[in-house]
Amino acid sequence: MIEHVHTHIISELQQNTKTDIVFILASIILNLITLATNSGMAEQSRKDETLLAVMFLFVAMAILINIVVLLGLLKGKQTRTKLLTGLLAMYKDQNVDKYYDASLLGNYNARYNLFIMVVLCIGIISIVVPFVVR
Repeated sequence: MIEHVHTHIISELQQNTKTDIVFILASIILNLITLATNSGMAEQSRKDETLLAVMFLFVAMAILINIVVLLGLLKGKQTRTKLLTGLLAMYKDQNVDKYYDASLLGNYNARYNLFIMVVLCIGIISIVVPFVVR
């Protein structure tokens, strides 16, 4: 039974990683699209109010998507911590905890914080730069 639980936890960790990758890549790609589109429309939006409205729609989309991604990453961080805590407890019960350094939990949390900062920075840049150029 322990082996089955171990396999399940490892599977959940792998799925968690894949989900995080999708969130991060989607955010980066959509932020870059927003940056490119709004930057391309920035100059002409001075004369055409319709383009300015479109720019604000892209901004709204970027904000919404970044909020969803940040919430997803925070949930992923919580899930990974819970799964790894359970895994460490299982290792301790089986007297193999010496083979897994518990400080890795801190490293994972730091990595999530860095991912969150990247998403935030690219999101802010994709929103601010076109209006500065305008």
